[in-house]
Amino acid sequence: MSELTIDMLLYAYARGIFPMADDRNGEIHWYSADPRAIIPLETYRPQRSLRPILNKNIFEIRINTCFEEVMRYCAAPRVSDANTWISEQMIQVYTQLHKNGYAHSVEAWYDGQLAGGLYGVALGGAFFGESMFTLRSNASKVAFHYLVQHLIKQGFVLLDTQFINDNVLRYGAVEIPATEYHQQLEIALAQSVSFV
Repeated sequence: MSELTIDMLLYAYARGIFPMADDRNGEIHWYSADPRAIIPLETYRPQRSLRPILNKNIFEIRINTCFEEVMRYCAAPRVSDANTWISEQMIQVYTQLHKNGYAHSVEAWYDGQLAGGLYGVALGGAFFGESMFTLRSNASKVAFHYLVQHLIKQGFVLLDTQFINDNVLRYGAVEIPATEYHQQLEIALAQSVSFV
């Protein structure tokens, strides 16, 4: 099994490449999707059904208070799918990436307990969304909404979701050709912005 390192991850993300682990043996495989899924920050709108939840401020949003815990929840088997692409090796290296200021978590807390959240990698003005989880209805949706607002406020220009699926479609994800994605990525990486 090849060893995953921080330098390897940073090199890959800067070129639009991302890792996923084989659920059976943990072996790391590298991907560069074409077409690529992104969520245009300028056109994002929360779903109408989420607006009352946002208005009630049911969840407390925190950033980077329990990154590894968020990753472990994201790696846990789902009701609909027992497989995971997040290996123990990935958790360890991404946690190091977090400690080095590149990987971040956005967390939704309810009554003092972690209720949902997401994590991803920030490079320049690009945020690469990796995975999300929810333990309480709407928690991950609220965390995602906060993520988008935070990215816009900080000056990010690209929110990469890698592959299209039903989950990211609900947030307004679109597919673009890899050539267009790499042009957007180059512009984003040239930005001097900070996640926190």
